[in-house]
Amino acid sequence: MAIQPITKITAESYFELEDYQTHDLIQLVNGEVIIGMPPIPNHQRIVREILVMLTLLARKIGGEAFDSPIELYLDEHNVFEPDVLYMSPNSKCEVKGKRLEGAPELIVEVLSPSTAKYDKREKYATYEQHGVQEYWIVDPVHELIDVWALDGGKFVHQGAYSTDDTFKSQVLKADVEVKTLFDS
Repeated sequence: MAIQPITKITAESYFELEDYQTHDLIQLVNGEVIIGMPPIPNHQRIVREILVMLTLLARKIGGEAFDSPIELYLDEHNVFEPDVLYMSPNSKCEVKGKRLEGAPELIVEVLSPSTAKYDKREKYATYEQHGVQEYWIVDPVHELIDVWALDGGKFVHQGAYSTDDTFKSQVLKADVEVKTLFDS
């Protein structure tokens, strides 16, 4: 059986798709259209707790936090919907009409079966390439957060943190108590 090659498209074509007009959980990842499944309640609880934490911090230090569904246009082949993101007060990421454009300082992806491989591979590489300063990959099953910090244009693994841990976010300049993000 012959394998069909994947046809890659640009953001311009993506925005014209009927699926784009009718789905909330749609992304363009390296030119490939990905339609996601609705998240389960536990996923959304974790997203909510992270958003609340980032919103409260933004009120103190400035900036703004958003959660999905929000479009993040990074380039002509990558239009993502991160679970949560934080833009610092002087961010290169800008609100442009109905989407954000450019790399925010912090992105958080909460793993789910339908998106985990993209979060760990394609999105990781794209976030690194575009200069996201900090990337958190949250594993809700194992209650673990992997934190990646940009150093010299490459992500460096800061650590893997469980519910007994607290870590320092370089972007937020604050300690993050992991347990609070999983307790809801």
